[in-house]
Amino acid sequence: MNVTRRGFLKLSGLSIAALATGLGFDLSAAEAQGYALKLEGCKKIPSICHFCSGGCGLLLHVKGGKLIHLEGDPDNPTNEGTLCPKAASLEQVAYSPERPKKPMRRAPGSDHWEEISWEEAIDRIAKKTKEVRDATWTSTDEITTKTGEKRKVPANRAEGIAVIGSAEIDNEESYLLTKFSRLIGTPYHEHQARI
Repeated sequence: MNVTRRGFLKLSGLSIAALATGLGFDLSAAEAQGYALKLEGCKKIPSICHFCSGGCGLLLHVKGGKLIHLEGDPDNPTNEGTLCPKAASLEQVAYSPERPKKPMRRAPGSDHWEEISWEEAIDRIAKKTKEVRDATWTSTDEITTKTGEKRKVPANRAEGIAVIGSAEIDNEESYLLTKFSRLIGTPYHEHQARI
């Protein structure tokens, strides 16, 4: 029998197709067994995705304090078990070696980032906040009354600072962020979900 290279590839493809369909191999049982082994011994924890304000439900499978697998929660009315690409990638975000774990600073004119301590980062943020607050503080506004009289009224606001919340924080943290915004005197505080 004289078989060409092209004929050999055709016969190989046909043989594989015949084996997969004609002999009735069902790979779903093997896939289900692999899935069950992966999740064996895991604690299933319901959670909510933090990427946006949608409130999609997640089922986290945790073993030994480490996230092993996550999937959409089919009982959640928002996403009914489906996940967007951001939510599906949460495991890679949590354990990525590229994720910064310490504060980073890029000095003015520099082309690279350098690690700094948490104490230095908090100190720099506090000093810069105080500097901007003092430079942009408005203590009074001049208003015109109904009678046409001009009068100064207290304003007490720092117009050079704006605070924006994030979908990464929960309600309690949003409440504290709002209180902090009012404490430093900025009238500009908003949340990412409304923008």
